Amino acid sequence: MTQEKVSVVTGAAGFIGSHLCDYLLAKGHRVIGLDNLSTGTLRNLEHIGSDRFVYMNIDITEFIEIHGPVDFVYHMASPASPIDYLQIPLHTLKVGAVGTRNAIGMAKWKRARFLLASTSEVYGDPEIHPQQEDYWGNVNPIGPRSVYDEAKRYAETTTMAYHRQQGVDTRIVRIFNTYGPRMRPFDGRAVPTFIRQALEDKHLTVFGDGGQTRSFCYISDLVEGIYRVMMGDYRLPVNLGNPAEYTIRQLAELIIKLTGSKSDIIYQALPTNDPRRRRPDISLVKKLTGWEPTVPVEEGLEKTIDWFNECLKTDFGL
Repeated sequence: MTQEKVSVVTGAAGFIGSHLCDYLLAKGHRVIGLDNLSTGTLRNLEHIGSDRFVYMNIDITEFIEIHGPVDFVYHMASPASPIDYLQIPLHTLKVGAVGTRNAIGMAKWKRARFLLASTSEVYGDPEIHPQQEDYWGNVNPIGPRSVYDEAKRYAETTTMAYHRQQGVDTRIVRIFNTYGPRMRPFDGRAVPTFIRQALEDKHLTVFGDGGQTRSFCYISDLVEGIYRVMMGDYRLPVNLGNPAEYTIRQLAELIIKLTGSKSDIIYQALPTNDPRRRRPDISLVKKLTGWEPTVPVEEGLEKTIDWFNECLKTDFGL
């Protein structure tokens, strides 16, 4: 009989982390979810009824102690929305530095495979398009967004150092814009903000002229990609995202259409160092694992809108 695999997920109560816990449980893993709820919520985990899931309230910037064997460590923990990391900049840096060291140190101790959830923000405001993994980025190291950008860049450095010098079996995924149910209505990112505003018939607030682009990957596609990279044997960074590129203005117009909202679009000043274009080159992950997104953006937005509509009716997250 095959021994049950044990996966640790940091940031388990967050948007991506909670969906990853669901996915791993469906794959037959025993899952230990770690979170201190600084930006996550237990609402994202309350539907889990499996006795193969254990939640532990742990701040990963402190020592991590897990009893028993561990096969995989998915390091998803980090403030990720601009509202969060601008409000708690020092904690964001500490999670990227000390938290990553603690998580990968635990993986080393357990002889577990380690995956770092990095971000497309390591590319900064990119000078090449689309972004390939061998591009080093164009990041302002002292700008207001730098606490997140540099925390993730440092986390990648830490991960590769542990692999090269300590022999830890590591993986790195650079996650591009992802959306879906369980995003926080007020987390400041485009999809939840526009959906909330549209459902309330409020003006949709677009920064700049709305011509900046993003690529939006539905959450079920993303967690499938994360799992495939973890189960593969490639140790350098891999992009995960949807290469379909939308302007922010197009996204706002599509959400107004799908919600049937009476909202108008208004324009506000562009935040400092906001990237002008963002689109992943996913040819590497397709070659390595065969992964590519399967959920069209319109279909994913419809599912997300249905979820937000129910949440707003019950004052969830408000």
